Amino acid sequence: MTTRGLSRPVYEGLPWAYMLCGAAALVVSYLLAARAALSLLIGAVGLALLLAGFVVLLRRRDYRRLRSQYGNPGSLDDGGT
Repeated sequence: MTTRGLSRPVYEGLPWAYMLCGAAALVVSYLLAARAALSLLIGAVGLALLLAGFVVLLRRRDYRRLRSQYGNPGSLDDGGT
């Protein structure tokens, strides 16, 4: 398998991994409610990861929508000729 073949599935799955880890961290934060400081720290990290996953998904969607509006989608790539 080439590096190019592996990088696309990793690239596409990354925001979902961020959101999954964020949701897991929020659950752990909820379960650690007795330890307030640790729960707050883990909850903040979880919220940040969840937000990062959503931001990446939305930015990709916008980029793909913009790219599809042009007759030559390769013209928007960096250095594309």
